Amino acid sequence: MDLARIRAELKERNIDGWLFCDFHNRDPIAYRVLGLDFGKFTSRRWFYFIPTEGEPRRLVHSVEKTKLDALPGKKDVYLPWEQLHALLRDLLGEPGKKIAMQYSALNNIPYVAMVDAGTVELVKSFGHEVVSSADLVQIFEAIIDEKGYQLHLEACERVQRIKNEAFAKIGDAIRGGEETTEYAIQRFIVQRFEEEGLTCEEEWPIVGVNEHPADPHFEPTPDNTYVIKKGDTVLIDLWAKRKVPGGIFYDITWCGYVGEDPPARYVEIFNVVRDARIAAVDFVREKFSKGEPCFGWEVDSACRKVVADAGYGDYFIHRTGHSIGQEVHGNGVHIDNLETKDERQLVPGICFSIEPGIYLEGEMAVRSEINVFITLEGEVVVAGDEQQELILIK
Repeated sequence: MDLARIRAELKERNIDGWLFCDFHNRDPIAYRVLGLDFGKFTSRRWFYFIPTEGEPRRLVHSVEKTKLDALPGKKDVYLPWEQLHALLRDLLGEPGKKIAMQYSALNNIPYVAMVDAGTVELVKSFGHEVVSSADLVQIFEAIIDEKGYQLHLEACERVQRIKNEAFAKIGDAIRGGEETTEYAIQRFIVQRFEEEGLTCEEEWPIVGVNEHPADPHFEPTPDNTYVIKKGDTVLIDLWAKRKVPGGIFYDITWCGYVGEDPPARYVEIFNVVRDARIAAVDFVREKFSKGEPCFGWEVDSACRKVVADAGYGDYFIHRTGHSIGQEVHGNGVHIDNLETKDERQLVPGICFSIEPGIYLEGEMAVRSEINVFITLEGEVVVAGDEQQELILIK
């Protein structure tokens, strides 16, 4: 736990303290930020308060007195619930404080909404204002340092190469008169991950043709797989990270067509999705070039507008992008003003996807995904190739 940095971030946001709490291992974020072992079961409630000024405070149950002994600060022990309430009130101090918790107003950012409503009500009953810790969590959970970014770039180089090999393997099979399937190409990608020292942590790549990827999370299996043939539209979504400590995921989606003359509608929706992707990145770059704050929901809106203006708004059925880190869906800001209103700010050191899509159920689908990184100097960069035209698998 970096106590000095936590206090500095609290001061910058004019927050009086950060209250962590847990019961039955409900809040993995608290354990990661505080450096505690999440693997040890927590059967009683505990609280840990880091004030902007003054000594941290620990509050633990008499059955689990040593639960927070790894952390600094005065320790109080409770037994009956009345004592818990009294000691928690004392721990927080005089009323009127602004206290961060793993809470999100109106559940706008559910990824950090770990604290139950009753506990929030209890803290409010002591006369304090509860604010979301979402931006703080991003600082301590999602910022990628230079070493992490280099690992991201190393994954990028390998994943891009494997993506090219996968499309080429489809072409080889078609030209050779051999049968290949969505599932076979997926297994090929997974095999290549292993050979290249990558892992997708058993969240398997998506390989879908024609109407299959109109389900954005379609997964080919031996039972549902299609044979890939001439005239098929093809979508491949693959993600992986290096099998080393601190590995950062790289996650992309590309689209192609088996043949030389793709359907006009397929070309049309690809171009719309590509232009929406470019508009999103341009929006972020403009905001950073002007030194203006940029929020996840705003980027989603800028991207979504391009798709809506082209008449396909109803077919863009997911958020524009997600945080990327040591998990493929990280704990930083998501690019979302559809499924949630992500009010977190894009800050230097974060990585996220931009992946607009158009899904025509029963017919075809396009998604185009890139990874964006905000360098520690505030430069907006994209790792790897960015698809500009459909891949024609001849």
